[in-house]
Amino acid sequence: YFPDLSAAVEPARVCTMGLRSVDPAERRALKDAGVTVHDMRAIDEHGIAPLLRAFLARIEEANGLLHVSLDVDFLDPSIAPAVGTTVPGGATFREAHLVMEMLSDSGLVSSLDLVELNPFLDERGRTATLMVDLTASLMGRRIMDRPTRSHSGSL
Repeated sequence: YFPDLSAAVEPARVCTMGLRSVDPAERRALKDAGVTVHDMRAIDEHGIAPLLRAFLARIEEANGLLHVSLDVDFLDPSIAPAVGTTVPGGATFREAHLVMEMLSDSGLVSSLDLVELNPFLDERGRTATLMVDLTASLMGRRIMDRPTRSHSGSL
């Protein structure tokens, strides 16, 4: 039993990006509810930027704010192994940072949660570090601001 929410979010105001493993009943429920769904096929076909840009335009048009729920499952397990059920074909390192940078640029983000990270499955903190870096991108850090490893020799 779940109590009524005092401020429920209308499903038509929800956008999911990067879905890969959704059964037919879940897909139908999302569609029937009016949730905007951009699965990995749509991202492959159109690119992540135009899909996100269109959703951000809807938020701006409605004079709204955005809550971001960053699910580790969105990322490809090759870069983020710390999830209970890995599904290959998730977002790449650059796609994930682009999303966070675009969200930051929009000025519409009001809150963030990070979900599905299982530290017991992480490889020396690799996924946790990536989540911190993605959060930093959302908060305004850009690729040119990132420290690089020292390399011997000069350019």
